[in-house]
Formats: sequence, structure tokens, C-alpha cells
Amino acid sequence: MSATIDPRTRLLLEAPIVPTVLRLAAPNVVVMIVQASIGLIETYFVAKLGTDSLAAMALVFPIVMLMQMSSAGAIGGGIASSIARALGAKRRDDADALVLHAIVIALGFALAFTLALLLGGRWLFAQMGGTGASLDAALVYSHWVFAGSVLVWLFNSQAAVIRGTGNMAVPAYVTVASAVILIPLSPLLIFGWGPVPGMGIAGGALALLLYYLGGTLAFWMYLRSPRSLLKPRLVGVRFRWPLFRDILRIGLVGAIGTAATNLSIGIATALSGHFGPGAVAGYGTAARLEYLLVPLAFGFGAPLLAMVGTCIGAGNRERALKAAWVGAIMVFLITEAIGLAAAFFPHAWLMLFGNEPDMLKTGTQYLQTVGPLYGFFGLGQVLHFASQGAGRLFWPVTGNLARLVVAGLGGWLALRWGGDLVHVFVAQGAAFVVFGLVITGAIAGGAWFGRVGWPRSTAALMRRIQST
Repeated sequence: MSATIDPRTRLLLEAPIVPTVLRLAAPNVVVMIVQASIGLIETYFVAKLGTDSLAAMALVFPIVMLMQMSSAGAIGGGIASSIARALGAKRRDDADALVLHAIVIALGFALAFTLALLLGGRWLFAQMGGTGASLDAALVYSHWVFAGSVLVWLFNSQAAVIRGTGNMAVPAYVTVASAVILIPLSPLLIFGWGPVPGMGIAGGALALLLYYLGGTLAFWMYLRSPRSLLKPRLVGVRFRWPLFRDILRIGLVGAIGTAATNLSIGIATALSGHFGPGAVAGYGTAARLEYLLVPLAFGFGAPLLAMVGTCIGAGNRERALKAAWVGAIMVFLITEAIGLAAAFFPHAWLMLFGNEPDMLKTGTQYLQTVGPLYGFFGLGQVLHFASQGAGRLFWPVTGNLARLVVAGLGGWLALRWGGDLVHVFVAQGAAFVVFGLVITGAIAGGAWFGRVGWPRSTAALMRRIQST
């Protein structure tokens, strides 16, 4: 075990918090926005195929995002947290070994997603309100995407490995470069050109998989290069259960929160299905803006995860907590501004994807009802990522489950009592508030350092940190 601290690790431990968070977040936000925009680009071109294809994307998209968020945010967060804490504690050999352990975990989850969607996709999308041509198109898209789940998982697990070292630049370069290739590739495969036949909605899925293939290869070449802080090996590595457990104890708990996030959107999609394909398309299109907030929060959350995890590993708990609050304030303000803009100007977003009246009506209702509460969603998300770094996820998961109960039960009761979609969306907005406040209150109450005790002052919380 080396006692030498890498300069990047020292930066996380000692540099001023605000400029460090901003500097590390900038390339990461670019990564996440570009990655989220990939889905929007694809939706833009698929929308040209008609309302049924747009509704099909709305059906499949929550499940694609479940895989994306699980691999990048939940399990990926467990990977990055484990590596950050190992480096902070100067356990370099463990950090190197964690790379291959992370890849094995990614392969297992990829297989699970592939089997689940290939075997159960029709039933799932039918339960979400898919019928007729929209259901058929959803199955075509789903079969293509989830046949290549392994590429998504390898891409995001390797990116998480690199972010765990505090390096946010390499994932940014790879993601942006891959997206530049994807932008012309997606319409080429969807519509065809010259000797290339148009594949319809399947072409969008193939373009997405080619994006992940290129990025996966680029990340692995970096990890094997002299520039990488970590030195992974494929041969001679002895698998150790404690390393698997260190990733999974955070990643699996985080996956519960990720599942709750996507399930709440899936439920709202199913409830929208009572009002026809146009309503499904409208809600699904509007909710894509919500999905953009997740990568934005992750853009700040990933460097916070690395900083919190490294500081916790080094025993500097007060700095870890201060970093979390800095990131929370930043993300709340940014996501709240986005939500207010969407509420005041909903058509500026919706018209990017179509002008069908039912789609515009439903999407506008959603954005005007829920948009002003987006700040609470961003607040909960960024503190969830910071809590991964601390290795304390009970309250973030509780907040996610509370959000699911409020959104699902509230929406169901709204329709049962004769309400319309606006009442369903009111429940979605209330769920955001509950989600953000539960996590914020728990961390303020000392949840990272023992039982929640609701100290009345920052000084009281600092005393608790120092006593543990």
C-alpha cells in the first residue's frame, strides 16, 4: 500500500470547495447533458415517423432510463464511491482491483436487463398503456436496445471508475466525441440514404448501441494507458467478496431509489394511457425534460460523490458535509430555474418533437403543474449522489420510496375519484417536494454520522461529526 497521495486525490481533500466543485462539475455537466441529449436527438427523428412511434418511445424510454440511471448513477455510484474511498484511505491495490470487480458486476446486470426485456417486454409495455401500432413499435425498439444492454453497462461502469478518481474530463471527451458521430448516424439509420436502407425506429436503437460501443472501447483504452491513475489487470486478479460487497452495498440500495424514480414515471405513463396515445406521447415528451434534470444533478453529484467519498475515507467528515451543501444549493437553483422556464414557455420544449394537439395539451398541463417544483427534484437527486459517497443511503432511498407512494397512490386516487390528468400531475409535483425535503432533512439531522437527531445548529452537528 502506497502512502503517496495522488495530486488529484489531494485536490479533493484540500482545495477550496466551491471552485473545486464548479471546476469538476463543468465537464461532467457537459457529459450528462450530451448523453441525455442523445435520447432527445433520437426522439426528434423518431417523431417524424408519426404519433405511434413517438408513443412507442414514451413507453420504452422509462425502462431505457432505468438501465441508464442504474448503470451510471446507482451501481456506477457504488463503483465510484468504492474507488474514491479506497484512494482516500491510500488503498491503491484495492482501487486497482475494484476495476475488474466493477466490470464483472456490470456484465451480470446487463444480462439481467436483456433477459427481462426480451422475455417480458410485451407484457410490461401493455401494462403501461401500449396498444396496437404503438405497442408493436415499442417492442421493435426495445428488442434492439436491450439486446445490446452489455454495451450500456460497460460504458457507464468504466466511466464511473474514472470519475471515482476525480477525473471528470476523460468521460466528457469520450461522450462528446461519440455524440458528434451519433448525430448524423441516427437519421441515417432511421430514414436511410443512398445505399443505406432506412430501418425506422430500429435504426435509432442501432445508432444508440454504436455510440455505446465506441465509448466503451475508448474508456478501456484509457484505463490501460499510462495516463490512467488506476492500473487494472485482466489476468492474475483474485476476486474478493469484500470488494464486490463494497460496490453492491451502495449500488443495490441506490438501485432501489433509481427504480422508484422510473417507476413513478412509468405509473404516470400508464395513467396517461387512459386518455389515449396522444396523452401518452404528451406526457412522455414533457417528462423527458425531467430526465434531463437527472444528468444535470449527476453532473454535480459525481464530483460531490468523489469528494465526499475521498474525504470520508480520509476521516475529514466536516469537509464532506460542507461539500454536499454547496452542491445542493447550486443544483436547487439551476433545476428550479429550468422548471420555471418550462412552466412559462412549455411549447418551446414540446414543439421540438411535434405539434399534435393532444400531445401539446397534455405536455403543457404537465410542465405548468410540475415544472415550478423541479428544484426539489434536483435537490433530492444531488444529495442522493453525495450520500453514495458517504456510503449512507437509507434516507435517500426512503425519500425515493416516499416519492413513489405519493406519485403513484395520489395519481391513482385522482382518477378513481373522477379527476383528470392535471390532478395526476399535482400528485407528481407533491412527490417531488416530499422527495427533496426528506433527504435534506435527514442529512441536516446527522444521518451520515449516526441516527437522525435533528441538531438545532450547525455547531451541534459539527460536534456530532467530531465525536464519531
